[in-house]
Amino acid sequence: MATLPMASPAAAIPSSATRPVASPSSRSHRPLTRFFSVAPAPVGAKGLRAAASAVEVGGVKIAREDVVKEDDPTNNVPDTIFAKIGLQLHRRENHPLGILKNTIYDYFDKNFTGQFDKFDDLCPLVSVKQNFDDVLVPSDHVSRSYNDTYYVDDQTVLRCHTSAHQAELLRDGRTHFLVTGDVYRRDSIDSTHYPVFHQMEGFRVFSPDEWSGSGLDGTAYAAAELKKTLEGLARHLFGAVEMRWVDTYFPFTNPSFELEIYFQDDWLEVLGCGVTEQEILKRNGRRDHVAWAFGLGLERLAMVLFDIPDIRLFWSNDKRFTSQFSEGKLGVKFKPFSKFPPCYKDMSFWINGAFTENNLCEVVRGIAGDLVEEVKLIDNFTNKKGMTSHCYRIAYRSMERSLTDEEINNLQLNVREAVKDKLKVELR
Repeated sequence: MATLPMASPAAAIPSSATRPVASPSSRSHRPLTRFFSVAPAPVGAKGLRAAASAVEVGGVKIAREDVVKEDDPTNNVPDTIFAKIGLQLHRRENHPLGILKNTIYDYFDKNFTGQFDKFDDLCPLVSVKQNFDDVLVPSDHVSRSYNDTYYVDDQTVLRCHTSAHQAELLRDGRTHFLVTGDVYRRDSIDSTHYPVFHQMEGFRVFSPDEWSGSGLDGTAYAAAELKKTLEGLARHLFGAVEMRWVDTYFPFTNPSFELEIYFQDDWLEVLGCGVTEQEILKRNGRRDHVAWAFGLGLERLAMVLFDIPDIRLFWSNDKRFTSQFSEGKLGVKFKPFSKFPPCYKDMSFWINGAFTENNLCEVVRGIAGDLVEEVKLIDNFTNKKGMTSHCYRIAYRSMERSLTDEEINNLQLNVREAVKDKLKVELR
């Protein structure tokens, strides 16, 4: 379910697995025309690394040229995304995401002492096979498209979910594990979406001896154990709350569920989970076993538990934000330190057949970085000639300071030029 457990930082996923040899792709979708060339760091994207620098994650050194490849038409990773690799917010003890991760660890340590291996330092560069095929994502699934996923080349991606490590861990003999890490998805721009976020996955394998005397078949036994475990986790995080289970669909589990809790006068989805598809277990040496898996988004839960209103704040180094949180203190309510006003700019253009909103958001982020708060479609129409026009409203706002009129006007001018040049649309 979107993540796996952790052993020693450099272990479990060998470098050969994270740096696959490229081979001809059988996928039918076309690569994107590359949007981002080498350019100065966008305004508002603080801390971008020097172009030649490298980072190390899980014992694997990753240089910019390993990830951002201007000359490769199958590559769609911009510098703004490379700049996030290795920051690992989930490993910072005094950060809301690190506090939440460790609180979940505490629950599993207390209730399943010594059983779950924990992984939080696995390399985010994985093969297409690891990211999609190993967890049974259909070949025509939308998540495989260049519109949704960051491709390093035609056989390598920045993982979309921590489940990309699931098969390797199973083949390594792991039966109980928690995997936490940064994941990458091309996405819209608003207060709850960001192209880099953090997931935790849990996975547990059961042998026939464990359910043989229960009166249940393996699938029913695993489902019952799963629900009991996750209801306990929800109470550990949120207290005595009302819960409900909702049937759903995931490619890698059957049956599949979502757990919702009634919190702050509304139903909140906490996580997705299910009984692992037998095909995954068979492929990885567990033919006669059953397993459960769950996956949750750390930002989603942390925004609720800490009252954090904007997902961009998790990346802030402003001491007015970072000083509010301390190791082991879950649910300390964030106190806003600024009320800087947003500035809205509208942009209209005639779209073409290749236009997608995710591509637009990538271009805007490439110029404005974290100074862009939202990109929202506010109007569209098709004229008598069959040409379609979209009008987008862009909200600019810094979480840390007031933006000047000159700064915003320059941003908007640069955004308009970049949208015209890179998306090949006709501005109105």
